Amino acid sequence: MGISSSAPWLKYYDSTPAHLDYPKKTIYEMVRAAADKYPKNVAYEFMGKKTTYAEFMERIDRTAKAFLAMGIGRGDRVTICMPNCPQALDSFYALNRIGAVSNMIHPLSAASEIKFYLDFSKSRAILTLDQFYGKVAGILPELENKDTVLLIARIVDELPPVLAVGFALTKGRKIPPLPKKGKYVLWNEFMRVGRKRDLPLPKEFGKFSDCASILYSGGTTGTTKGIMLSNLNFNACGLQTIAASGFAPIDGMKMLSVMPVFHGFGLGIGIHTALIGGATCILVPQFNVKTYAELLIKKQPNIIPGVPTLFEALLRAENLENADLSCLKGVFCGGDSLSVELKKKVDTFLKAHNAEVQIRQGYGLTECVTASCLTPKDYNRVGSIGVPFPDTYYKIVKPGTTEEVDPNIEGEICISGPSVMMCYMDNPEETEHTLRRHADGRVWMHSGDLGKMDDDGFVYFSQRIKRMIVTSGYNVYPGQLENIIDGHEKVLLSCVIGVKDPYKIQKVKAFVVLRPDYEPSDAIRDEILEYCRGHIAKYAMPYDIEFRTELPKTLVGKVAYRVLEEEENERQATAQD
Repeated sequence: MGISSSAPWLKYYDSTPAHLDYPKKTIYEMVRAAADKYPKNVAYEFMGKKTTYAEFMERIDRTAKAFLAMGIGRGDRVTICMPNCPQALDSFYALNRIGAVSNMIHPLSAASEIKFYLDFSKSRAILTLDQFYGKVAGILPELENKDTVLLIARIVDELPPVLAVGFALTKGRKIPPLPKKGKYVLWNEFMRVGRKRDLPLPKEFGKFSDCASILYSGGTTGTTKGIMLSNLNFNACGLQTIAASGFAPIDGMKMLSVMPVFHGFGLGIGIHTALIGGATCILVPQFNVKTYAELLIKKQPNIIPGVPTLFEALLRAENLENADLSCLKGVFCGGDSLSVELKKKVDTFLKAHNAEVQIRQGYGLTECVTASCLTPKDYNRVGSIGVPFPDTYYKIVKPGTTEEVDPNIEGEICISGPSVMMCYMDNPEETEHTLRRHADGRVWMHSGDLGKMDDDGFVYFSQRIKRMIVTSGYNVYPGQLENIIDGHEKVLLSCVIGVKDPYKIQKVKAFVVLRPDYEPSDAIRDEILEYCRGHIAKYAMPYDIEFRTELPKTLVGKVAYRVLEEEENERQATAQD
């Protein structure tokens, strides 16, 4: 019997229950239950404008009626291509209210990508902002469904009057005016038609097992996959996160919802977890270091979920020097690997600013909404991503098999529990490859990630199986090297890639961002290389360190190592020419 069967991690749960009740409700019903309990609590705040739970439910119903008037009904799919703003939240829950399915995509996606997402999901409509009108309108004639409705919302419509005027005079001036005869429907007109027709809302809310939303991921084979997530998946993730937080209940607390709504982490924890718990989402439509720091000081949030680069930004923010962060009750990092050294630096920062919490690393994939594993509240095991959520089981198997390995042996991370996805949309082959029934009778989601589990059930993430450098026949894992390099006192952040080499096949190169007090120099490069020689095997040593002021990021804030690989390949190709 393997370690996954005995669940030794339960002894580290403290006040967290081992099992939870999962109501057979939709995501809309769960939020409505919170609204019934906390009608006067603020559901979300956007640019200073507050919306209570009672008001939020009214907005959802009005938006649901508008979608019905548009002809959207049960089972229909609607693409939400929005940042974190009220219309995005209203639509997400309104679609669920009428049994329709939201298709969540990044508003900065290229036009060709948006066309793919619309065709792939068979969306009947797309909601986006006025500033993205040209990009989306340009692909409408190319869509398989020529009747796809383009619904245009505007940030200015949700701002308090004073801010609306300021927005119109600054950022608003950069947004091209909408053509008077364009093929689109303005949000305000969409809502007006809904009010006028006033169609009755369905009395049935759908099943907890129905698909609530479609999110996207590269999947285990690297190609784009539509991940179908059920009402249960979202609700389970939210309830588990609250239970594992160690400071439940969360009603009345403030969540800094900076992670984007189209991302599992942003939607599942930054939005849905907060809303089913009666907390407030402080909606942040666009992240930058300056506004982030100002929000921390002004709004005094209690909970911050984010990716490592967001917390790295904390260390660079100039106006946080004397900030009081004693308001923080939970600081959660996920979406990418948090190095041991970055954790140390952030924990030191938090302590210096009166916060009594540590940064707690979680782990998960969009295939299980987001987090499914978390560092216990008052306990940290160096290098670990924590222990599984209630009712969630982890197993480490020999890659390519269903064979469980012994404790402390590296293998592929597999997850089983109520937040694991329904399937990959219209892709039974990839679904079968990822969701497998093991000999224990459970369905396990094969993550495509390498890791291990110790005797106590603490999980350790290594990296994606595919992200591996092979140099002179040796396997080198960039994540491990990055953790070592980040340990240097002058390093803020690093990224390691493999560079093509005729002799070694690949050689190792490191990109480094220095801490604010240091300027790149040959002396510092030599110092870091010498430090590496003391911690890294000779075959895995970087042949070069390139300094950068910042590293490229993916659309959700992860370090985009593939961009660096492509840049290096192009550089080599140019040099050969």
